[in-house]
Amino acid sequence: MGGRGVVTAAAFGPASMSNLGPGFDTLGICIRGYGDTVTATITAAPEVSVQSSIPLPSDPGRNSAARAAQLVLQAAGADCSVHLEIDKGIPLGSGIGGSAASAVAGAWATNLVLGSPLEKSNLVEAVLEGEAVASGGARHGDNALPALFGGMVLTSPRDAADYRLIPLCRPLYVALLLPKLAILTAPARDILPEQVSLRSAVENASDLAFLMHGIAAGDYEEMGVYMMRDRLVEPVRSKLLPFYDQARARALAAGAWACAITGSGPAMFALAPSRPVAEAAAAAMVHAATAAGTHATGVVTEPDLEGVRAV
Repeated sequence: MGGRGVVTAAAFGPASMSNLGPGFDTLGICIRGYGDTVTATITAAPEVSVQSSIPLPSDPGRNSAARAAQLVLQAAGADCSVHLEIDKGIPLGSGIGGSAASAVAGAWATNLVLGSPLEKSNLVEAVLEGEAVASGGARHGDNALPALFGGMVLTSPRDAADYRLIPLCRPLYVALLLPKLAILTAPARDILPEQVSLRSAVENASDLAFLMHGIAAGDYEEMGVYMMRDRLVEPVRSKLLPFYDQARARALAAGAWACAITGSGPAMFALAPSRPVAEAAAAAMVHAATAAGTHATGVVTEPDLEGVRAV
């Protein structure tokens, strides 16, 4: 740990998928192919400053990367500040963890520029607080922690800093649908019910337990069965997506094990047993979105097991 700092350092924060069916605010997975890059430069300025490839708030109280960087500086006891340059590779409101990617990249770039005095586990609070500024102040770890550590992470909605890294013992292929829509986290939370029936809550808890058993056993087909059974969140958010029912039906018809919304949406994903099936499912979901009048891109990806890293 530690070492001599440098003037400038850059980090890549990868995209992530969250909820994964019944795992609302609880389960997330880091994925390859998309992410944000943040470059940190040491300055003598009193505050963290920000420049971005797209219009973003520069105030650390509203910018996830800046807030995370601010807390890393405090944790490291640094007597300097940083200027951040954010290259957004994840569209805002896409559903694949854009604010989390910026937070972890901002935190890691700042750590790098200080000479890496902190391990990833020491940055949990910083990235959770960074993510919180993009979600109305609530701390959620289901995107931020997978983007930080890589792979799959289970986190507690009661205390997001209470987490477990979940090993993935087999390759997993993911078809990802990226519609040209923006659904921001805070409004998508506002539409959720404040109360649900006891029966629905118990069944969701049971389904999440069976889902986790499937992961632990390496039985991703079983995981997919229970990933499709959310009763609390996805039925509400699916109404925001005019292509939801058809995209789901077409992905399953193409051979996917499961299809669901990631995060607040509008992105959807399908789990597949092979790359060819994932490619067919991605094409099928794009067809469904297009038929519903929504332009979309379909890609095939896999879990990113590394998480945030230096560029």
